[in-house]
Amino acid sequence: MAIGQHLLFTLVSVAIGFALGLVLGILLSRRPKLSGVVLPVLSVFNTIPGIVFIGLLVLAWGAGTATVLVALGIYATFPVLKNTYAGLVSVDQQYIEAARGCGMSAIQSLIQVELPLAMPTIIGGLRMSTVYTVSWAVLASMIGGGGLGDFIYSGISSNDNGLILMGAIPAALLAFVLGSLVDLVQRQVVPKGMRKGGDKV
Repeated sequence: MAIGQHLLFTLVSVAIGFALGLVLGILLSRRPKLSGVVLPVLSVFNTIPGIVFIGLLVLAWGAGTATVLVALGIYATFPVLKNTYAGLVSVDQQYIEAARGCGMSAIQSLIQVELPLAMPTIIGGLRMSTVYTVSWAVLASMIGGGGLGDFIYSGISSNDNGLILMGAIPAALLAFVLGSLVDLVQRQVVPKGMRKGGDKV
């Protein structure tokens, strides 16, 4: 039950974060001046501890599943956004010019040329987002959201190492399994010669 709740929080939050991060990363890559302001602000925001951010959301919206998903979804957005932006702006200009020379529109160039070339970096962001969110989801238990964090916080409050391990070990295994699944996705969608370390954040 706890693992199922933890997995649900993680998958939903990562899905939200991937969609938002991809869209925002694309938009910022088209607006260099805006990205010069937004990205530093996001970097500062990302340093706010999750426990503080969730606490502020609880004060504003109350405790509940929606609060947990919003908080985790926002944090899951950052690695994808930054890697999407980094991947797109690093695409060699000659490929973009070649696409234009073939009569492609800006949208066609983005979808058929730029995103495929940036995909290794984007998936690197997805992997980081997934692994990080598994650990961040532990915070859900602070506001009654459940998950593996229940065991960890109960163990800490009662000084019971067994309970702590009952939450920590499955969380670590879950992070490993989900990270491996993202690696499998990368092998399926990215040609072997294009695979590289995508950890830009």
